[in-house]
Amino acid sequence: MNKSPATTKTPRPRVATPHEVQHVPSQQRATVTTAGVAAAGSAPPDALDDAASLLASDHCIGSAHAKWLLLEYGDYECPSCREAEPLVRHLLDMFGSRMKFVFRHYPLEQHPHAELAAEAAEAAAAQDKFWPMHRWLLAHGHGLLPEDLARAAAQVGLNMHRYSAAMAEHAGRARVQEHRRSGQEIGLRGSPTFFLNGRLIDVSFGLEHLESAVRASLGDD
Repeated sequence: MNKSPATTKTPRPRVATPHEVQHVPSQQRATVTTAGVAAAGSAPPDALDDAASLLASDHCIGSAHAKWLLLEYGDYECPSCREAEPLVRHLLDMFGSRMKFVFRHYPLEQHPHAELAAEAAEAAAAQDKFWPMHRWLLAHGHGLLPEDLARAAAQVGLNMHRYSAAMAEHAGRARVQEHRRSGQEIGLRGSPTFFLNGRLIDVSFGLEHLESAVRASLGDD
Protein backbone atom coordinates (compact mmCIF):
# COMPACT_ATOMS: atom_id res chain seq x y z
CA MET A 1 0.00 0.00 0.00
CA ASN A 2 1.29 3.45 -0.92
CA LYS A 3 1.22 6.00 1.88
CA SER A 4 1.08 9.76 1.93
CA PRO A 5 2.46 12.23 4.48
CA ALA A 6 0.24 13.26 7.36
CA THR A 7 -2.24 15.94 6.41
CA THR A 8 -3.86 18.78 8.29
CA LYS A 9 -7.54 18.80 9.07
CA THR A 10 -9.69 20.35 6.37
CA PRO A 11 -13.40 21.24 6.21
CA ARG A 12 -15.68 18.25 5.93
CA PRO A 13 -17.11 17.63 2.46
CA ARG A 14 -20.74 18.34 1.69
CA VAL A 15 -22.85 15.21 1.71
CA ALA A 16 -25.31 14.93 -1.13
CA THR A 17 -29.03 15.13 -0.64
CA PRO A 18 -31.19 12.06 -1.36
CA HIS A 19 -32.22 13.68 -4.65
CA GLU A 20 -28.61 13.76 -5.83
CA VAL A 21 -27.47 10.25 -4.89
CA GLN A 22 -28.79 7.26 -3.06
CA HIS A 23 -27.46 7.06 0.49
CA VAL A 24 -26.59 3.85 2.24
CA PRO A 25 -29.26 3.44 4.94
CA SER A 26 -28.00 4.59 8.30
CA GLN A 27 -28.69 1.22 9.88
CA GLN A 28 -26.24 -0.35 7.43
CA ARG A 29 -23.37 1.91 8.48
CA ALA A 30 -20.55 0.36 10.46
CA THR A 31 -17.91 2.00 12.57
CA VAL A 32 -14.56 2.21 10.78
CA THR A 33 -11.66 0.77 12.71
CA THR A 34 -8.58 2.97 13.07
CA ALA A 35 -6.13 0.29 11.93
CA GLY A 36 -4.83 1.12 8.48
CA VAL A 37 -6.36 4.59 8.43
CA ALA A 38 -4.54 6.88 10.84
CA ALA A 39 -3.25 6.79 14.37
CA ALA A 40 -5.99 6.57 16.96
CA GLY A 41 -7.31 9.99 17.87
CA SER A 42 -6.09 11.69 14.69
CA ALA A 43 -9.56 11.84 13.15
CA PRO A 44 -12.80 12.85 14.92
CA PRO A 45 -14.94 9.76 15.65
CA ASP A 46 -18.01 11.15 13.90
CA ALA A 47 -15.97 11.68 10.69
CA LEU A 48 -15.44 7.94 10.33
CA ASP A 49 -19.08 7.43 9.35
CA ASP A 50 -18.52 9.71 6.34
CA ALA A 51 -17.02 6.72 4.53
CA ALA A 52 -20.54 5.25 4.31
CA SER A 53 -22.16 8.39 2.89
CA LEU A 54 -22.06 9.22 -0.79
CA LEU A 55 -21.00 12.61 -2.10
CA ALA A 56 -22.67 14.43 -4.95
CA SER A 57 -19.36 14.10 -6.82
CA ASP A 58 -19.10 10.32 -6.45
CA HIS A 59 -18.89 7.96 -9.42
CA CYS A 60 -21.00 4.88 -8.76
CA ILE A 61 -21.42 1.63 -10.67
CA GLY A 62 -23.51 -1.43 -9.84
CA SER A 63 -27.06 -1.79 -8.63
CA ALA A 64 -28.61 1.56 -7.71
CA HIS A 65 -30.77 -0.21 -5.11
CA ALA A 66 -28.03 -2.32 -3.53
CA LYS A 67 -27.62 -1.89 0.20
CA TRP A 68 -23.93 -2.83 0.11
CA LEU A 69 -21.48 -0.09 -0.86
CA LEU A 70 -17.85 -0.86 -1.66
CA LEU A 71 -15.86 2.38 -1.60
CA GLU A 72 -12.27 2.75 -2.80
CA TYR A 73 -9.95 5.69 -2.35
CA GLY A 74 -7.38 5.29 -5.09
CA ASP A 75 -4.50 6.82 -7.05
CA TYR A 76 -4.01 6.14 -10.76
CA GLU A 77 -0.22 6.07 -10.39
CA CYS A 78 -0.32 3.61 -7.47
CA PRO A 79 0.83 0.05 -8.33
CA SER A 80 -1.37 -1.42 -5.61
CA CYS A 81 -4.44 0.29 -7.06
CA ARG A 82 -3.63 -1.21 -10.45
CA GLU A 83 -3.36 -4.63 -8.83
CA ALA A 84 -6.72 -4.15 -7.12
CA GLU A 85 -8.65 -3.25 -10.28
CA PRO A 86 -9.13 -6.81 -11.65
CA LEU A 87 -10.36 -7.96 -8.25
CA VAL A 88 -12.84 -5.09 -7.98
CA ARG A 89 -14.22 -5.94 -11.42
CA HIS A 90 -14.44 -9.61 -10.43
CA LEU A 91 -16.40 -8.72 -7.29
CA LEU A 92 -18.75 -6.54 -9.34
CA ASP A 93 -19.30 -9.42 -11.76
CA MET A 94 -20.15 -11.69 -8.84
CA PHE A 95 -22.15 -9.34 -6.62
CA GLY A 96 -23.10 -6.43 -8.87
CA SER A 97 -26.80 -7.02 -8.36
CA ARG A 98 -26.40 -6.58 -4.59
CA MET A 99 -23.45 -4.19 -4.38
CA LYS A 100 -22.50 -0.81 -5.77
CA PHE A 101 -18.93 0.43 -6.15
CA VAL A 102 -17.66 3.98 -5.74
CA PHE A 103 -14.20 5.22 -6.64
CA ARG A 104 -12.86 8.39 -5.03
CA HIS A 105 -9.69 10.11 -6.12
CA TYR A 106 -6.87 10.10 -3.58
CA PRO A 107 -3.73 11.17 -5.51
CA LEU A 108 -0.65 10.94 -3.32
CA GLU A 109 2.05 13.58 -3.20
CA GLN A 110 4.79 11.14 -4.16
CA HIS A 111 3.03 10.37 -7.46
CA PRO A 112 3.58 13.46 -9.64
CA HIS A 113 1.18 12.44 -12.41
CA ALA A 114 -1.70 11.10 -10.32
CA GLU A 115 -3.64 14.33 -9.85
CA LEU A 116 -3.59 15.25 -13.54
CA ALA A 117 -4.70 11.71 -14.36
CA ALA A 118 -7.61 12.14 -11.95
CA GLU A 119 -8.52 15.38 -13.71
CA ALA A 120 -8.49 13.48 -17.02
CA ALA A 121 -10.93 10.98 -15.52
CA GLU A 122 -13.17 13.87 -14.55
CA ALA A 123 -12.93 15.32 -18.06
CA ALA A 124 -14.12 11.93 -19.30
CA ALA A 125 -16.91 11.92 -16.71
CA ALA A 126 -18.21 15.18 -18.18
CA GLN A 127 -18.76 13.20 -21.39
CA ASP A 128 -20.25 10.15 -19.58
CA LYS A 129 -17.05 8.15 -20.07
CA PHE A 130 -15.67 8.01 -16.53
CA TRP A 131 -15.49 4.24 -16.21
CA PRO A 132 -13.77 3.54 -19.57
CA MET A 133 -11.20 6.22 -18.76
CA HIS A 134 -10.84 4.95 -15.17
CA ARG A 135 -10.01 1.47 -16.43
CA TRP A 136 -7.60 2.79 -19.04
CA LEU A 137 -5.73 4.84 -16.47
CA LEU A 138 -5.35 1.92 -14.08
CA ALA A 139 -4.17 -0.32 -16.89
CA HIS A 140 -1.56 2.25 -18.01
CA GLY A 141 -0.49 3.78 -14.72
CA HIS A 142 3.15 3.65 -15.76
CA GLY A 143 2.48 6.22 -18.50
CA LEU A 144 0.42 9.20 -17.38
CA LEU A 145 2.08 12.15 -19.08
CA PRO A 146 -0.25 14.69 -20.72
CA GLU A 147 0.27 13.12 -24.13
CA ASP A 148 -0.60 9.70 -22.69
CA LEU A 149 -3.79 11.10 -21.19
CA ALA A 150 -4.74 12.67 -24.51
CA ARG A 151 -4.20 9.33 -26.25
CA ALA A 152 -6.43 7.69 -23.65
CA ALA A 153 -9.12 10.31 -24.22
CA ALA A 154 -9.09 9.59 -27.94
CA GLN A 155 -9.17 5.83 -27.39
CA VAL A 156 -12.23 5.95 -25.13
CA GLY A 157 -14.05 8.14 -27.64
CA LEU A 158 -14.03 11.59 -26.10
CA ASN A 159 -14.68 14.78 -28.00
CA MET A 160 -11.09 16.00 -28.04
CA HIS A 161 -11.96 19.67 -28.26
CA ARG A 162 -14.03 19.43 -25.08
CA TYR A 163 -11.38 17.27 -23.40
CA SER A 164 -8.57 19.70 -24.22
CA ALA A 165 -10.59 22.65 -22.95
CA ALA A 166 -11.44 20.86 -19.69
CA MET A 167 -7.81 19.95 -19.07
CA ALA A 168 -6.55 23.45 -19.90
CA GLU A 169 -9.04 24.93 -17.44
CA HIS A 170 -8.46 22.20 -14.81
CA ALA A 171 -12.22 21.78 -14.77
CA GLY A 172 -12.04 18.57 -12.73
CA ARG A 173 -9.65 19.80 -10.08
CA ALA A 174 -12.34 20.86 -7.60
CA ARG A 175 -13.95 17.42 -7.67
CA VAL A 176 -10.59 15.67 -7.26
CA GLN A 177 -9.78 17.89 -4.30
CA GLU A 178 -13.20 17.25 -2.76
CA HIS A 179 -12.57 13.52 -2.89
CA ARG A 180 -9.12 13.93 -1.38
CA ARG A 181 -10.46 16.15 1.42
CA SER A 182 -13.07 13.54 2.29
CA GLY A 183 -10.26 11.01 2.73
CA GLN A 184 -8.09 13.38 4.72
CA GLU A 185 -11.03 14.08 7.02
CA ILE A 186 -11.13 10.43 8.08
CA GLY A 187 -7.35 10.23 8.35
CA LEU A 188 -6.37 8.25 5.27
CA ARG A 189 -2.65 7.80 4.74
CA GLY A 190 -2.37 5.63 1.64
CA SER A 191 -3.96 3.92 -1.31
CA PRO A 192 -5.84 1.85 -2.07
CA THR A 193 -8.16 2.08 0.92
CA PHE A 194 -11.44 0.17 0.87
CA PHE A 195 -14.60 0.46 2.94
CA LEU A 196 -17.60 -1.85 2.85
CA ASN A 197 -20.65 0.00 4.20
CA GLY A 198 -18.32 2.24 6.15
CA ARG A 199 -16.21 -0.57 7.62
CA LEU A 200 -12.52 -0.43 6.78
CA ILE A 201 -11.20 -3.48 4.92
CA ASP A 202 -7.51 -3.81 5.72
CA VAL A 203 -5.67 -4.86 2.55
CA SER A 204 -2.19 -3.93 3.77
CA PHE A 205 -1.30 -7.63 3.97
CA GLY A 206 -2.89 -8.67 0.70
CA LEU A 207 -5.87 -7.99 -1.54
CA GLU A 208 -7.31 -11.41 -0.76
CA HIS A 209 -8.63 -9.84 2.45
CA LEU A 210 -10.90 -7.65 0.35
CA GLU A 211 -12.47 -10.59 -1.44
CA SER A 212 -12.83 -12.49 1.84
CA ALA A 213 -14.57 -9.54 3.50
CA VAL A 214 -16.99 -9.03 0.61
CA ARG A 215 -17.78 -12.73 0.36
CA ALA A 216 -18.32 -12.98 4.11
CA SER A 217 -20.67 -10.01 4.18
CA LEU A 218 -22.66 -10.58 1.01
CA GLY A 219 -22.63 -14.33 1.27
CA ASP A 220 -24.71 -14.09 4.43
CA ASP A 221 -26.97 -11.35 3.05
